[in-house]
Amino acid sequence: MKALLTALLALHVLAGSAMAQDKSVPYGANPAVGKYYDIRGFKMYCEIYGNGKPLLMIHGNNGSIKSFEHNIPYFAAKYKVIVADSRAQGNSKDNGETLTFEMMADDYAALLDTLHIPSAYVIGWSDGGINALLLAMRHPGKVIKLAATGANLRPDSDVFAPGIWEEARKHYEAHKDQTRNTEKEKNDWKLFLLDWNQPNIPLSALHSIRCPSLIICGDHDLISIEHTVQIFQNIPQAALWVVPGSGHATLIDHHDDFNKCVDDFFSRPFRAGK
Repeated sequence: MKALLTALLALHVLAGSAMAQDKSVPYGANPAVGKYYDIRGFKMYCEIYGNGKPLLMIHGNNGSIKSFEHNIPYFAAKYKVIVADSRAQGNSKDNGETLTFEMMADDYAALLDTLHIPSAYVIGWSDGGINALLLAMRHPGKVIKLAATGANLRPDSDVFAPGIWEEARKHYEAHKDQTRNTEKEKNDWKLFLLDWNQPNIPLSALHSIRCPSLIICGDHDLISIEHTVQIFQNIPQAALWVVPGSGHATLIDHHDDFNKCVDDFFSRPFRAGK
């Protein structure tokens, strides 16, 4: 488990150790397709699978491309799947002291530019869901439709399921004065502080999202259903999916349903419920 798991009980961290659907493909460490791109001051590691309409996948805190091992094969059958390791995570090293969600959203916009992709469908999980929302706000022309699962807008106790924020506070108080000597220790703390202090997105900012958006959470998610509903209610063209019997890792634990539902949302014209 990641060092910062103690802090947020795996909040926005790669959930589980699920087996890949296709064990022959080493997602996240595939020399046949993996490349580094110079993106805004660091080298961003990216893998691309399939052909068709472009689909960008964005993982959660301290995760990697491997987070989507259950989803890439399904979507690569009809989409051009672009999946990368976010700044300071996975193979995308970044020793800078500053890390924000806005930086990462801009990174993904720059990656699409580098790949000469004007716009894409977007799937974001956890921190990646936050990045998907910010990408749609900051670079609206780049997002055709988005699906965000397990995202939050602010680092407050009422956003999370009971007990989650209290455990994070204990971790912060216990480790805030700790000396960190290795690059890994420094990076893990930077990623913890990202979720401890951020994001800080007002609900009103969601009104600027113009693309159809599928907002998802599990009924036992780390993010509260009430907060997820708030996100849904403040996006002009949004649909809501609360997945029964699911925690934070919906796209892993319920990957068949997740893949089909998101694909259907991307494939059909958006129609608001009456």
